[in-house]
Amino acid sequence: MRVILLGLRIALLFGLSAWPLIVAGSAAVDGSLFELRITGAIGPATSDYLRRGLERARDTGASVVVLRMDTPGGLDTAMRHIIQDILASPVPVVTYVAPSGARAASAGAYILLASHIAAMAPGTNVGAATPVRIGGLPEPGGDKPEKKDREATKKSAKPGMEEKQLNDAAAYIRSLAQLRGRNADWAEKAVREAASLPAEEAVKRHVADLVAADMTDLLKRIDGRKLTLNGREITLRTAGLATTRYEPDWRARLLAVITDPNIAYILMLVGIYGLFFELWNPGYMFPGVAGGICLLLALYAFQVLPINYAGLALILLGIAFMVAEAFLPTFGALGIGGVVAFVVGSNILMDSDVEGFTVAWPLIVIIALVSALFFISVVWLAIKARRRKVVSGAEEMDRSVGVALEDFEGIGRVRIHSEDWQARARVPVHRGQQVRVVARDGLVLTVEPADMHTN
Repeated sequence: MRVILLGLRIALLFGLSAWPLIVAGSAAVDGSLFELRITGAIGPATSDYLRRGLERARDTGASVVVLRMDTPGGLDTAMRHIIQDILASPVPVVTYVAPSGARAASAGAYILLASHIAAMAPGTNVGAATPVRIGGLPEPGGDKPEKKDREATKKSAKPGMEEKQLNDAAAYIRSLAQLRGRNADWAEKAVREAASLPAEEAVKRHVADLVAADMTDLLKRIDGRKLTLNGREITLRTAGLATTRYEPDWRARLLAVITDPNIAYILMLVGIYGLFFELWNPGYMFPGVAGGICLLLALYAFQVLPINYAGLALILLGIAFMVAEAFLPTFGALGIGGVVAFVVGSNILMDSDVEGFTVAWPLIVIIALVSALFFISVVWLAIKARRRKVVSGAEEMDRSVGVALEDFEGIGRVRIHSEDWQARARVPVHRGQQVRVVARDGLVLTVEPADMHTN
């Protein structure tokens, strides 16, 4: 009997010690569902929002994260940060391209392939992952070179920067596809040939895992699915999960606003003009304070955006020329040069052709026109002031008209601009007679009768 009890105790102890290993080998994930959303171009604000969302999902014990995505692509650096967060996440990430008509293009294709589960809604597509700045401009006529010509060029020429970037992008997306057991050949084709697939075809070619009509259908289809997470196999239990949607906080919203290239561009100009106005008119305070804040926000945005510093330098040079036009008598030379430098610099400011991360041409044109009108107005006012009669200072006394206070020939007294002056006259002057100033020697005016004709 004692032997039997001892055997039962040993079996119980063995079972308890082995239970964590059994759970680690095949865990059933059960808890809540955390929903994140990516809409529009992917940038620094998107990566910050997703990182915080994944951290919140981990801290609250969520069982699965659904990343609902509709994007035309975005910045390479932001995309890589997002993928690193997904790969390091202790919570499985299901990327769902939705609603119908949405797309996972360019950077979105990388994120979809990196996710633990890739799902798409009907009427969506994935692909076209070629880096935007790769390839340059097409030849006149738009014809692509023949395949054998490309191969010959590839063999004869050393790989340039564009080819290196293309190879790097292709290797990166291929490694993500292989990591998740998806179609690595098509993934590389999406980079090198900008290939794209609709949802149903993507599932058939093992690019995506499933097609789901909506969130309810998605949760039903992934329920009971097994996947590997951080080296252990887990089983998703998504039926009836409570959904928590993580919305961007004020910090993410502010970052999204100021990292918009158009907003950052406006902030920079408001900051520069505000500081210049404060320097021209010390003591107003508000232009300097507002300009300083706007300029700091713009500099922070430029830190995380792909900025071409040559473009930034041209913008600053153009503004400096237009400001100098107000002080130097160049009659438009500096102003015109400043406008040209400003427009060219604004056009090349963003070192990216990614949709959503360029400065809009209408904004550039409007600001350039306003700046041009400003310096034209300054030049016009300067010319008008130059032609205007002097109304102050010693020069203003020349040709001024006053009244004789007494009869005199030689030295006497006159009143000019309500002031009494000592005057000298070469001809007799009578009291009350109007006189005109013809010269001044210190505090003595030389006058003549106002009605006297002089050559």
